[in-house]
Amino acid sequence: MSQHRVAVIQAGTSLFDTPRTLERMEAHCAEAGAQGVELAVFPEAYIGGYPKGLTFGAVVGSRFPAGRDEYLRYWKAAITVPGVETARIGSFAARMKAHLVVGVIERDGATLYCTALFFGPDGALLGKHRKLMPTGSERLIWGQGDGSTIPVFETVLGRIGAAICWENYMPDLRQSMYAKRISLWCAPTVDEREIWQASMRHIAYEGRTFVLSACQYMTRADAPADYDCHQGNDPQTVLIRGGSVIVNPLGEIVAGPVYDREAIIAADIDMDDVIRGKYDLDVAGHYARPDVFGLNVDEAVRRPVYFSGREVACAGLEEEGA
Repeated sequence: MSQHRVAVIQAGTSLFDTPRTLERMEAHCAEAGAQGVELAVFPEAYIGGYPKGLTFGAVVGSRFPAGRDEYLRYWKAAITVPGVETARIGSFAARMKAHLVVGVIERDGATLYCTALFFGPDGALLGKHRKLMPTGSERLIWGQGDGSTIPVFETVLGRIGAAICWENYMPDLRQSMYAKRISLWCAPTVDEREIWQASMRHIAYEGRTFVLSACQYMTRADAPADYDCHQGNDPQTVLIRGGSVIVNPLGEIVAGPVYDREAIIAADIDMDDVIRGKYDLDVAGHYARPDVFGLNVDEAVRRPVYFSGREVACAGLEEEGA
């Protein structure tokens, strides 16, 4: 069957309160499930939060103690993957009997990553994508992903993958995902600007893929009282105003954009439109020129330290003690 119901969830984080955010996510998932949604996409950094407006006590050449305390607080709100929180998110997917894609702040040792997680309708964690290139001041608080987490998953709906926020502006990343025959392009973001709509329509048209972009809607009230953001302290101040949207493979908006409120934005789509669209433009197929251009993608895991020779070392110790 080529007809499916998909949705983007425009919602905000309860900043630095991950249990509360998970409660909010559960309610959104229940509502989406009641609407028959088979794939739901949540925004960038939804679990763990996007700390818009914080400076983390940094200027060029110096970091201050208050910023270190802010980072510690942010680190404590992040989650391990897999972990207790991912198991709970998986339970949301299982109850919905739907695929979920959600942006999280992933904690790996002392380093944080902006990550998208993929869950199957049975609740299984299918995999993750770590943001390859944090933007601007994000580089102070997030590490860079490597080529080992650029997955595209084959599902009963179609081939699902994700690019997070400004990663969508990386042409080589886009081409690598087109080559993996992505058909459901998930774009978790916090980019609320009008130009983002043009970018989502361009990617849908360029890749002849459905694009599902979920943006946060977050107000000052979603942050704690001692949140020192430069936008001010009026609880009604909008920090991220949304703009979630669903676009078809001919670049036509089929749902959204919605601004200035939380929303479940759903659409019924026909996956056969992907093939209809590629009839005259398949940028990783008949519209490519591999005789002129080439792209190499390194998908190896890149660890800073590798340990080897442990068995040999242990054998040597045993001989010395014999």
